[in-house]
This record gives sequence, structure tokens and C-alpha cells, in this order.
Amino acid sequence: MSDLQHVRTERLRLDIPTIDDLSDLHAIYSDPRTWAHSPEDLQTDERTTFVMLAGWMDGWESDGLGPWIVRSLEDGAFLGNAGCWLRPGGWWNLGYGIAPDARCAGVGTEASRPALAAAREIAPESPVIAWLLEHNIASERVATKLGMTRQYRAPDEGNPNPDAVRLIYADRDLTAEELAARLGW
Repeated sequence: MSDLQHVRTERLRLDIPTIDDLSDLHAIYSDPRTWAHSPEDLQTDERTTFVMLAGWMDGWESDGLGPWIVRSLEDGAFLGNAGCWLRPGGWWNLGYGIAPDARCAGVGTEASRPALAAAREIAPESPVIAWLLEHNIASERVATKLGMTRQYRAPDEGNPNPDAVRLIYADRDLTAEELAARLGW
């Protein structure tokens, strides 16, 4: 990959985020349908979305990679975000937020493939991890389609939902140290 800031896939345009993406991004992250799997993460205040977006922009600056803004290649429609960002402990977090009306069309998987490849290119020694809740079946499907394997399953301590189960998928087998770093042990 030569220009990671602007990537094209068969149907998508993936671009480095800018402050101009804030209102479209907040529309997705403040939509209760986005957070059906974890309603406590609903972003009702645009400042919360701003802080998230600013962190992604900082990641692009410091690490050369972060989440992209995802748009339709056909008509430029804003579809969400997807990508990897480097976390303390030396691992890449793979994540995405796709507009509810654009889901079930393979957008999350299509946008995540180049993110996984880019993370492996920039820091191949760092594992790529997808951190998700077990009842978020769509995210688990994306991780599986990307060839990631489940490395961890346990109750999600601290989650307001006492029945929540945390899953960790990774692009490789994780050592006990890598898993401990991700879980904050």
C-alpha cells in the first residue's frame, strides 16, 4: 500500500478523517441503532465524538495509521469509519462504526481488510485485535471473515449488563503477555 491516507476498494473510498467529518460521524455514534449491542456507549454529546475523532487524527499523525472515514465509491455517501489504531501495550485495535442503514452489505468487512493489511505492514510485530461483545454477532462475523481467531472469552467485568461476555479475536495466537496487556492485567 502506498498512500494509506486514501485507499479505494471495490465499492468504498477510505480517507483519513478530518474535523469536517464530525457531524456525519456523530450522526452514526448518536444513533441508538448503532449501539444496540452496548447502549451504554451511545454518544449523546458531540464533544464525545469530537474527542474520539481527535484521537484518530492524532493516531494518523503519530503512527501513520488510524481509522478511515468510509464513503461509498459510487455516490460519496458517508457510511461510517473503519480501521486500526495503535494502543498502549503495542497492539492494533481493529474497529469500525457503520451507519445502521449501510449494514449487512459487507461494508465492515470490505473496509477492514485494507486496515488489517496496513497494520501488518506498518508494525508486523504488533498483533491486530478485535475487542467485541459476544452478542454482537455482526462484529464476530467480520472478525471471522478476516481470518481472525478467538483468543479470549469471559464475562465482561465492569459492563453494566451482568450477562455481557467479552470476546477477543486476533490475527495471530496471542501470548499470555499480549493478552494480559490488552486486558489490562
